[in-house]
Amino acid sequence: MRRAALRFCTLSKGLLAPSRGLTQGSQNPEKERIFHINEVRAKLREIVGASTNWRDHVKAMEERKLLSSFLAESQKALPSRRMKDSYIEVLLPLGSQPDLREKYLTVQNTVRFGRILEDLDSLGVLICYTHTKIHSVKMSPLSIVTALVDKIDMCKKSLSPEQDIKFSGHVSWVGNTSMEVKMQMFQLHDNEFFPVLGATFVMVARDSENKRPAFVNPLILESPEEEELFRQGELNKGRRVAFSSASLLKMAPTAEERTSIHDLFLSTLDPKTISFRSRVLPPNAVWMENSKLKSLDICHPQERNIFNRIFGGFLMRKAYELGWATACNFGGSRPFIVAVDDIMFQKPVEVGSLLFLSSQVCFTQENYIQVRVHSEVASLRDKEHMTTNVFHFTFMSEKEVPLVFPRTYGESMLYLDGQRHFNSMHLPVTLK
Repeated sequence: MRRAALRFCTLSKGLLAPSRGLTQGSQNPEKERIFHINEVRAKLREIVGASTNWRDHVKAMEERKLLSSFLAESQKALPSRRMKDSYIEVLLPLGSQPDLREKYLTVQNTVRFGRILEDLDSLGVLICYTHTKIHSVKMSPLSIVTALVDKIDMCKKSLSPEQDIKFSGHVSWVGNTSMEVKMQMFQLHDNEFFPVLGATFVMVARDSENKRPAFVNPLILESPEEEELFRQGELNKGRRVAFSSASLLKMAPTAEERTSIHDLFLSTLDPKTISFRSRVLPPNAVWMENSKLKSLDICHPQERNIFNRIFGGFLMRKAYELGWATACNFGGSRPFIVAVDDIMFQKPVEVGSLLFLSSQVCFTQENYIQVRVHSEVASLRDKEHMTTNVFHFTFMSEKEVPLVFPRTYGESMLYLDGQRHFNSMHLPVTLK
């Protein structure tokens, strides 16, 4: 696992070799140019006919209903597309346009990773709309939304806010109604762009009213490299199904996991008493219940997406920033994001909702901190809370961090779940 990530980090000038060749042979002048980051959201609004005025959103959504006649009745009815047909490059000119910098700046003079998550989410959706474009229609009849952030791997501790950043990506796998998107991020150094991040998102297509699944264009594979990317997409799908089937919400822990939890329990028993109730922490350890942070946000129209629900990138940014604060508070030093894993968008968040985020350290090892952020919403009309997302972040601290110990059975399951996510990460040996 760790060797795979090390290979990722040592790639120079290009992250995925096929991606570099995807632009070759493109006959579309628009595809050959690089989009500015500010053009991405504007392009998405144009594709779906979304209004920039909140008061007009109902009318705009009514007009989209008329597009349902353009939906395909089967995948076979849609033309096949190549990977290079969806390839897009986007420039975030932090160095050449300093006026953009403040939005992305941290107090440590680095780039806000939460903002990068927002940009990746928007880019992923635009890539999928490019793959499914109907050339005879100005607006797309599809509603494409983020279903899952499968994995994001970092290979650099922090990003400079004074150098340009470039994103690129394309569709790498398709099902009947879903698409996997591979994206990369590069930063300029000595007049060359070097890789700093790789991401895999899964998007789903729905009808123009966002009520039922809709078919997407099949994919043509033109090289062994593309066949390998597609095969990896199939493996990713199988891995997600297996991981879900073995979830601790469905299945008991393995024998090895049960033993490790019992060992943790025994290590916290007070040797001075012969009692299961008398618990003491070992040296350099913290009870899991003492590692929590919480936040509350009101979801204003400003944070809506093109379908007038709350933008998934906004949810990721808020969850990440709370997770970062949790890791910082726990470790006592500045943490660096290493990986983001398995963010499932279970339920859309409506404008006007109350967004409750609860963050907790659930596993630690050496200087790594595994943080779980639980997201739930409640409407202003009722008090019922509903889970919308669970986020998993792996941070690396500047120094070794305390061990975290569960006290209850529920916390023990959180500990094991955190350990599973940590062990599934392609953790780099060292971050640059």
